[in-house]
Amino acid sequence: MCGRFTLTSHDDALADAFSFTQADLGWVPSYNIAPTQQVFVVTNDGAENRARQMRWGLVPSWAKDPSVGNRMINARAETAAEKPSFRTAFKRRRCLVLADSFYEWTKTGGKKKPMRIMVGDGELFAFAGLWEYWRPSDDEGILSCAIITTAANTFMESIHDRMPVILPRESTAAWLDPSVDDAATLSELLLPYDSDAMTAHEVSTFVNSPRNNTPECIAPVATLL
Repeated sequence: MCGRFTLTSHDDALADAFSFTQADLGWVPSYNIAPTQQVFVVTNDGAENRARQMRWGLVPSWAKDPSVGNRMINARAETAAEKPSFRTAFKRRRCLVLADSFYEWTKTGGKKKPMRIMVGDGELFAFAGLWEYWRPSDDEGILSCAIITTAANTFMESIHDRMPVILPRESTAAWLDPSVDDAATLSELLLPYDSDAMTAHEVSTFVNSPRNNTPECIAPVATLL
C-alpha cells in the first residue's frame, strides 16, 4: 500500500517538471503527507492539464458520508476498473498525484523501520491516481483522490509486497487522456516501476507521527539499499 509520502518542491518546480495550468496553488513543501491531507494533483479535461489540490482518500459521488474516504486512500491496480468505489473514476477521472518519495515500514528483528523510497536521488514523479467530486445538497463539495497500487518490484520486495504505481513520464499523457476508457489499455500502464531506477534509505521513527512534517522526516539514518 501507500500510506505516507512527500512532495518537497514549490509550485514553480512542479510546473517545470509537469505541464499544467493553474499552477499558483500556494503549495507548501510537505515531508510527511498523510491520508485526509491535501495533495498536489494534475488532471486533464480534454483540452489541457490542470493542477489542483485534493483531499487524499477518495469519496465516491454516491457516498452518504465523506468519512468513507478515510479508508480509500489506495485502489488496487488489479481490481480498480471493476470495484464500485473506483470503476467510474477509472474510466473518466484519472489523475497524477505528484511526489518525490514515499514511505514504507519494513520489519526487522520484530521492529518496524521506516524507509524513504525514491526515484533516483529524489527526482519528482507521478503516482497513478483516481479522483472524484462529492457534493452533498448545497454544501461545498470535496475533491478527493486515491493512489493506485500494484505488486512490488524486485527492489521493493524486501520492504513490502506492494507499492504505489509510479508512472514513467512517457505514460502520463496516456493515463490522463479522458478519451481513453478501455480498461485493458489503461491497465497496461499500471506496472511496477523499474527497480534499477529506485533508491531507499532508513529514516527516523520521527516520521511515524503525521503531526511531524519537517525535513527531519527525510533525513537518512543509514543507507540500507
